[in-house]
Amino acid sequence: MEEKNLDRLSPREIVAELDKYIVGQKKAKRAVAVALRNRIRRIKLDPEIREDIAPKNILMIGPTGVGKTEIARRLARLANSPFIKVEATKYTEVGYVGRDVESMIRDLMAAGVQMVKQEMQQSVNADAEKRAEEALLDLLVPRTGKKPKDKKKEEGPMIRPVGSFSFNNDSGPGIMGTAIQVGIPLIRHSGDTGPETEEQGALPEPLEEETEDEKEKEKAKERSDHTREKFRAWLREGKLEEGTVEITVNQNPQFPSIEMMGGSFEDLESSLSGIAGFFGGNKKKKLVTVKRAREILIAEEAEKLIDRDRVSDEARKRVEETGIVFIDEIDKIAVRGDRGGGPDVSREGVQRDILPIVEGATVNTKWGAVDTSHILFIAAGAFNVSKPSDLIPELQGRFPLRVELDSLGKDEFLRILREPKNALTKQYRDLLSTEKVDIEFTEEAVQRLATLAAEVNTRLENIGARRLHTIMETLLEELSFEAPDIAPAKVVITEEYVNEKLSNLAMDQDLGRYIL
Repeated sequence: MEEKNLDRLSPREIVAELDKYIVGQKKAKRAVAVALRNRIRRIKLDPEIREDIAPKNILMIGPTGVGKTEIARRLARLANSPFIKVEATKYTEVGYVGRDVESMIRDLMAAGVQMVKQEMQQSVNADAEKRAEEALLDLLVPRTGKKPKDKKKEEGPMIRPVGSFSFNNDSGPGIMGTAIQVGIPLIRHSGDTGPETEEQGALPEPLEEETEDEKEKEKAKERSDHTREKFRAWLREGKLEEGTVEITVNQNPQFPSIEMMGGSFEDLESSLSGIAGFFGGNKKKKLVTVKRAREILIAEEAEKLIDRDRVSDEARKRVEETGIVFIDEIDKIAVRGDRGGGPDVSREGVQRDILPIVEGATVNTKWGAVDTSHILFIAAGAFNVSKPSDLIPELQGRFPLRVELDSLGKDEFLRILREPKNALTKQYRDLLSTEKVDIEFTEEAVQRLATLAAEVNTRLENIGARRLHTIMETLLEELSFEAPDIAPAKVVITEEYVNEKLSNLAMDQDLGRYIL
């Protein structure tokens, strides 16, 4: 991250940015804003002091659907930090079937590499487009400027006339003939200098013919260049987009995913890919359109222009200094005190495996070793069955900041439907506008939707803001189905429309049929 971008992220501005997408939860927003700002402050310190300052990891406690994951995801996007979301339930203790906890750091490193690679590709995109255009023109109009290789003349004995002769014989007629010279021609090497003499056996070069050939080659080159420029103009005008060309692409061989406990086998796939490339197995010819060929060539040229070692180094630095790992469902691996052995042994084992990662450990990845000492970990859980004290004490100590998120009521649902940039009413309005169907929500209809969401969450399972998704889908199901047939049209969603479409929600026995 650039220094100027870091300085502008004050805690108050971070909360203001989060308010654009998430309703309520002031405590949680303030906690993550302070945690992010402390990381910014730490980066500015001297290296000796910087190493001693550990991140203050956060434990979010609250029911599902109240914004825990969204807060962490928006925070990472705001800070331009590598981010991954993992579920604690997919990890198991070493020796059991499942993934090892170190894989979360390898996944985070992969996300960081992808982020840095995209940024570097954007910086070289202009050069990549130029090189891709030349490569595409080579496919459409092959270059003719290269001189063809001259065929070797067959060397043989030299026979040349040198004069005539005659003599008279007293016993017979006179004899007349031609004197010839037989010899081996001189083979000149590239290092030889000086003119060839007749004694060396060299024949005079056909200078006039060679000049004519050179003129023809020059004319052919001019015609080729003219044609090439004409195709270049057509390419830039988009007249050749639907044409087809044959290109050779790099084919990454796919190998089955291998998960093995107690060791890191990430390099196996890259090694097998390298072996396949050595035998030429990663090249494949494809017949594609010019438009698709341009995309492929730009990607390949951008890949060539970026430095992979620099990508790995920058990604590792960014992961270690600004990486964020969101561990969801951590309450599912908590062990209640009144339970005995059995499957809970594995749950506690997962906690003990996560502990060194959160405390600070070195994890080997195929991009190098990653130190987790300063990665920010945000854990979250509903804790409706267990409680935070059921976690092992060592793990509790690694999450010093605990934030309790509030359940959502009618007022929060009303704000969710109105205020955020990605409010549900705006989303459905934009979706149906693509079918030329304009929908408009009245104030009474929005009020009724918020009331229904709060009532259903009270009667059934409290799934937070996700209840609004199910209600909106039920409300607009028929309209979404018929939109292509009634377009263009304008539909006003009134309170009567809401009551008509969601009338069955008034009956408790029918709730489960229509809502999750």
